[in-house]
Amino acid sequence: MASISFKKMHGSGNDFILIDNRDGAIAAEEAPELARRLCRRGFGIGADGLILVEESACADFKWLFLNQDGSHAEMCGNGGRCAARFAVLFGICQKRLTFETAAGVIKAHVRNNLVKLQLTRPKGIKRDLSLDIDGRKIMVDFADTGVPHAVFFCQEVKSIDVKVLGEKIRNHPAFKPTGTNVNFVEVESTSLLKVRTYERGVEDETYACGTGAAACALLAGLRNLVSSPVQVVTSGGEKLTVYFDTSNPAEIYLEGNAVLVYSGVTEEI
Repeated sequence: MASISFKKMHGSGNDFILIDNRDGAIAAEEAPELARRLCRRGFGIGADGLILVEESACADFKWLFLNQDGSHAEMCGNGGRCAARFAVLFGICQKRLTFETAAGVIKAHVRNNLVKLQLTRPKGIKRDLSLDIDGRKIMVDFADTGVPHAVFFCQEVKSIDVKVLGEKIRNHPAFKPTGTNVNFVEVESTSLLKVRTYERGVEDETYACGTGAAACALLAGLRNLVSSPVQVVTSGGEKLTVYFDTSNPAEIYLEGNAVLVYSGVTEEI
């Protein structure tokens, strides 16, 4: 069995296993199964996703991001903040950096454990999509902030059964073939949102989702419910800050802490 050195990090409770794979020791075709084994809670290290940091020809580094179930994700805001801090902590790059993702090249600025990340230009923005869920109509908004997000505005997020309703919206025919992440949003004030997120690939509620927080803030801004910057309180109780300009959606940033939890070595399971 080969030993693998790793770091465990989290961004607002969204947790990840990070591995320096610049030597290419882990082949791309092996990564999905490795993610499933290492991310499995109770049997592996346990995490929402696996991040392999690799060499890039156009940025400071490239990442390969895999969800808990081994599927690939184009982008992840909280994972991106963790990857940026990982790279700075271990001398891969300077505090102002870029890294390559399947969604494009991302910019970040690391200040101690606080990381501000520029997300990819939001696309596919839609409002008032009507979904038939168990015979009743539910209205959602939609934005792709690196990955697809449906956003449901509600009166009280704590009353929502996120796993049940989230799964139904995530797999709704309107979002075929890839499905969507699903966010439930409560507007507390013009500068504060409460958000709970069902994430595809994890297939459950997670403590936080960075691209989801960004989608919620932007769509709330387009409805004139909030103005930038917006504090987003996640289900894990931490706050993310989203900066946006509704007249220029390309400029959208996510800021929050990226925490190194521990370092370890695991035998390949």
